[in-house]
Amino acid sequence: MGIAVKYAKSCLHLFLCLSSLIACKSGEKEKIRPNVLIILTDDQGWGDLSFTGNPNLKTPNIDKLGVEGISFDKFYVSPVCSPTRAEMLTGRYHLRGGVSGTSAGQERLDLDEVTFAEVLKNSGYVTGAFGKWHNGMQYPYHPNGRGFDEFYGFCSGHWGDYFSPPLEHNGKPIQGEGFLANDLTSKAMAFIEENQEQPFLVYLPLNTPHSPMQVPDRWYDSFANKELDSLVNGEDQDFTKAALAMCENIDWNVGRIMDQLKSLNLEENTIVIYFSDNGPNRFRWNGGMKGRKGSTDEGGVRSPFFMQWKGTISGGEVIEEISGAIDLFPTLIDMLGLAHKSAKPFDGISLKPLIFKEATNWDDRIIYRHWNNRTSLRTQNFLLDHEGALFEMNEDPYQKNPVQHQYPEVSAKLIAAKTTWEKEMDEEQANDPEFRPFTLGASEAIYTQMPARDGTAYGQIQRSNRFPNDSFFTNWVTLQDSITWEVEVLTAGKYAVELYYTCPQKDIGATFRLQVGKNILDGKVTLPHDPLLKGEENDRVKRMESYVKDFKAMSLGEINLDKGEATLSIKALDIPGSQVMDLRLIVFTKRN
Repeated sequence: MGIAVKYAKSCLHLFLCLSSLIACKSGEKEKIRPNVLIILTDDQGWGDLSFTGNPNLKTPNIDKLGVEGISFDKFYVSPVCSPTRAEMLTGRYHLRGGVSGTSAGQERLDLDEVTFAEVLKNSGYVTGAFGKWHNGMQYPYHPNGRGFDEFYGFCSGHWGDYFSPPLEHNGKPIQGEGFLANDLTSKAMAFIEENQEQPFLVYLPLNTPHSPMQVPDRWYDSFANKELDSLVNGEDQDFTKAALAMCENIDWNVGRIMDQLKSLNLEENTIVIYFSDNGPNRFRWNGGMKGRKGSTDEGGVRSPFFMQWKGTISGGEVIEEISGAIDLFPTLIDMLGLAHKSAKPFDGISLKPLIFKEATNWDDRIIYRHWNNRTSLRTQNFLLDHEGALFEMNEDPYQKNPVQHQYPEVSAKLIAAKTTWEKEMDEEQANDPEFRPFTLGASEAIYTQMPARDGTAYGQIQRSNRFPNDSFFTNWVTLQDSITWEVEVLTAGKYAVELYYTCPQKDIGATFRLQVGKNILDGKVTLPHDPLLKGEENDRVKRMESYVKDFKAMSLGEINLDKGEATLSIKALDIPGSQVMDLRLIVFTKRN
């Protein structure tokens, strides 16, 4: 099934669901609906807060959310970024929504999945997302196509520069302003200021403390010469210091946005939610739990989770019942008084009875965590790890002493549940196409970006780093070299085309051909632009990801595109120097 057909079916599905199924629950009096602010951090572990006992940093503003709001003590996310985001958005396990990886298009959330942002938007909320999206770049996978009126940030899995980097605003490439986490928070605050008279949803997925480890001196200086307490095996102190400085910067930004809500008299009419997308990105203090980011063990998937609704939710409560990212969607619509029915049932449940102490009985449940062909199961008392070892977590939260022989019935039950769940997920994935082309020119979108991250290089061309998310293509040196993207043009018509490139003076003059199906557009590198690689000067520790450059936009003119699947390719026609150019991005702008 083509993307266009699937997209049309998803639109019909959404219309049928939302036109009749989003409304105030019957019997409730009309009232002003509360605003929603969701702050999601990137690679901040459960232990990266003073609230959870870390002796190495102070996070008073985040801690305050747990003190004046409620804290879910056993809240579970996925081991890595994009799966958690998909589960949060849909209330369903990430494999059901086609999210099987973190790049190469595998991070894209299926178009027939409904997000809570769509539900809120269709019930009168103005919606904005500011930060790292990581569930698809090209519309309709783009956040503007998933329920957000406003988007400012980046759609990739990680970014290469945190100081005034290239970003996008509703699909259009722009330049950021200052340190990225501060900039994202400022844009969210501006959105709140502008929309304070109507119910709003603000989703603030900050990019830190994900690497590269960049943070301004204001937050780093206090850690530079600090002696860390409670070191763990395998810990890199320099990395930890940078991560904790980034967490204290997050705390400062949380303080800013909370102060704004208070100054605008919105504090008592705003539900504020705070959590992280996975465990810590390196070994550091995490309460002694086993595992880190990428692991399905407790330390890789347990996240802080705070919810504050001043004057409505009693502060200071700690909820011990297990919960997870899959619960956010059903909890929100329940708390907001919205009715939502879908052909795709939730895996999560509403936590409202726990939040408001309405639950007289609360059944035990299983929460599944999966990544890299490894699955773990968590119940209230037990964890079954990916190798089949059982742990009694109340007695052994560090997973040191397997107890499957002491609890053979529990072990057998959870192993059977794991087998059934993995079979069900295999069946879900079997229904997905083996490859989904990248969408180009959706009817609702003006801009479509095709980054190097999503392309495939042939010949001598190399990617600037094995991690593709912030990479570019280089070493384009022969006429046999080429770069391709498999695309599906959703709307036929005329498109302006820009390339983001670099090329030294000595190599200008190369000509090349961009082709989409049978349509071609030729170009020539006429202006030199040869900036140095950047990033290292701001890194607190050596990075794994690609260094980046300031790429220049080159206008190629216009091309007519036909609707349907095609190969987008770019190939040199003549190379008078030693190379063609380095290439980061191609942008198509709809003309009609």
